[in-house]
Amino acid sequence: MSDDTQVPFLTQEAYDRLAAELETLSTTGREEIAKRIEAAREEGDLKENGGYHAAKDEQGKQEARIRQLQALLKDAKVGVAPESNGVVEPGTVVTALVFGDEERFLLGSREIAGGTDLDVYSERSPLGAAIIGLREGDRTSYQAPTGKDVPVEVVKVETFTG
Repeated sequence: MSDDTQVPFLTQEAYDRLAAELETLSTTGREEIAKRIEAAREEGDLKENGGYHAAKDEQGKQEARIRQLQALLKDAKVGVAPESNGVVEPGTVVTALVFGDEERFLLGSREIAGGTDLDVYSERSPLGAAIIGLREGDRTSYQAPTGKDVPVEVVKVETFTG
């Protein structure tokens, strides 16, 4: 991935939080699920064993989250949120008029938003890809999944403070 707009941005705090979650899921989380599956197996007939099937489903979800975290952490660009200089880039908070409605959102990964109430758009989303690199006052449009052109005007770009 040579194009920086395709690399997810994470603050150091978000990276550390996700790395800790990955460590927990990969160690004690796996051990706990394995114990639950084994205990359910000992109950007998697996075809009608709801506890067994629930534990296996949870194991699948946990393994999917582990793979997601591994990929995110492997590819992420880690650092401080970029200082706002009026240009839309990953890790900035953008206020924009989208189809005439004002929206305020973080451009980047949902994982960096943490406990904030900000909406998050990936830089890979149609909106994110359309506005990356634009300055305050710039206008553009992007094509929605429905095929409709959506006009966008960047009103303000701020530094993400968490």
